[in-house]
Amino acid sequence: MNLKTAFNVRTWGWKQYALAAVCAFAIYVAIGVIFAGGGTVPIPPANVPIQMYGANITNHRINTPAWSFDYDHAELSPDATTGTVEGVRNGIVYKKGKPNLRISAQKITLDTQTLDFTAIGKVHVERIGDPQKRSFDTDLVVWTNNAKLMRMDHPAYVHSNGQTLKLEGITVDFDAETFHVGKMNGGVDIHK
Repeated sequence: MNLKTAFNVRTWGWKQYALAAVCAFAIYVAIGVIFAGGGTVPIPPANVPIQMYGANITNHRINTPAWSFDYDHAELSPDATTGTVEGVRNGIVYKKGKPNLRISAQKITLDTQTLDFTAIGKVHVERIGDPQKRSFDTDLVVWTNNAKLMRMDHPAYVHSNGQTLKLEGITVDFDAETFHVGKMNGGVDIHK
């Protein structure tokens, strides 16, 4: 077969047609491979934690605030369901939508779905507008939002009207306004 008859399609047999189809398919695949990935770049998966600096984080229960923290640094999970807040200066815990407790802590780990949090480091908690000026100092506070329960399993210092009482552990139920205390160390005057 010479060059003149090779390009004359009328003289081709089935072998030439098959060879032409294979060549055309190979060219099509080669062009597809060369131009593959030339479209828009896909969005990377959201597995990077959310970093925030020097702001305020607030979480709501339905339409009333549950708690709010002013902080130095916060890191939330990619879906913002859990996180760590460091350098909490002015934390507010709300009861029925009104400010109830003020808290400061070195570090708070939080759950934005259950509204629970754990404060560690140097922790100071005080009741807002309390005529007895009660406050607590400890290094571990666990807050359970549904029960409005604050547990301090480590030694805690309770301050009230200038008096200080050291307790080995304390649980405060803010709905029932009851205190469950562990071993005591110190003296306190009780007045009605």
